[in-house]
Amino acid sequence: MNIPPRSRFSRRRALVMAAAAAPALLGAPARAQAWPARPIRLVVPYAPGGATDIIGRAMAAELTRQLGQPVNVDNRPGAGGNIGSEFVARSAPDGYTLVVSPSSLHGITPFLYSKLSYDPNKDLAPIIVMGAFANVLVVNPGVKANTVAELVALIRANPGKFSYASSGSGSTIHLSGEMFRQMLNLDIAHIPYKGSSPALTDLIGGQVQLMFDNIPSAISQIRAGKLKALATTGPKRATALPELPTMIEAGFPSYQSTAWFGLSAPAGTPREIIERLNAEGQKAVRAPEFVKRMSELGYEIVGGTAEQMAAMIQDELRRWGPVVKASGAKVD
Repeated sequence: MNIPPRSRFSRRRALVMAAAAAPALLGAPARAQAWPARPIRLVVPYAPGGATDIIGRAMAAELTRQLGQPVNVDNRPGAGGNIGSEFVARSAPDGYTLVVSPSSLHGITPFLYSKLSYDPNKDLAPIIVMGAFANVLVVNPGVKANTVAELVALIRANPGKFSYASSGSGSTIHLSGEMFRQMLNLDIAHIPYKGSSPALTDLIGGQVQLMFDNIPSAISQIRAGKLKALATTGPKRATALPELPTMIEAGFPSYQSTAWFGLSAPAGTPREIIERLNAEGQKAVRAPEFVKRMSELGYEIVGGTAEQMAAMIQDELRRWGPVVKASGAKVD
């Protein structure tokens, strides 16, 4: 059958228009499916060697295997984790820049810092909580106290002569020490560092006398005898340090402090990328090597959805807000 020239032209035009429209219709899914097409940067907002860095590197290794692209750790310490976290919050929301965001960043920072140029709970999107743990009260071996009660008595007998280290103002390590000082009305000074590792170095060297450090970053020094551990801060004994009493068991029933570490992306990151990262994160926290390594260091595996991480952030705000306000601590 012969097709009139005008009909042939109309048909050809319709085909051309359909072909031109196809990329626009398929563009968004195609872009999402292409992720990740290049290496991913995982910012750790603290110095190498601390608990945030340890779990961040373990997660980076698992995600590298699963995603088929390198996940490179980038340590950006300073300002209680805010330098690295703000860098990520200001990055393109394309799934190629992520941050290990500790519970302190979400639950303490908003109350402690009065002049932040970003909001960690609005400018970062939660993905998954990787792990959690209690802190451990450690002292320099030269400190003549073998129990928490003996330490308290020693501090009271020497007002102004003791100081406690932290990984930075606003961390749970800082506020754990502040809670201790406030609860027992102790005359001790806070010395902030840019991460647990440099703080531990000075603690071992005797420049500071005590610290409520994260178990994973302190445990090797405890086992080597370079630090003396007195108690852990969770509701029950830590599986990695079962011989240590909790602060509650040590005679301080009102004292309890825990921490967790999440994975976050810049706000506005496409939902499909957040869901993919959560799915891969779920696999990572169940990977045998990850579980073994984290358990040995005192982490408890958490996992869960992005929505569950968002709910945990709200719990942190309710927990730490009153502590920070009562302490009067502020960082400008």
